[in-house]
Amino acid sequence: MANEIAIEDLRTLAQQAGINIPDEELQRLAPGVNRAKKQAAELRALIDSGDEPASIFIAAKKNQ
Repeated sequence: MANEIAIEDLRTLAQQAGINIPDEELQRLAPGVNRAKKQAAELRALIDSGDEPASIFIAAKKNQ
């Protein structure tokens, strides 16, 4: 996979979050993280900007 996250990057992210994860655990986490990144990229590719919901809603007030 072209854009895989490296173990060093996972370690840095964990440290920034204040979590100390041993290297063997990082090795086990890496495939799942890379799979999740790939799946997120595939989903983003499916979303067309025309599919986005309207960002403005104006409720018309009826006179009674």
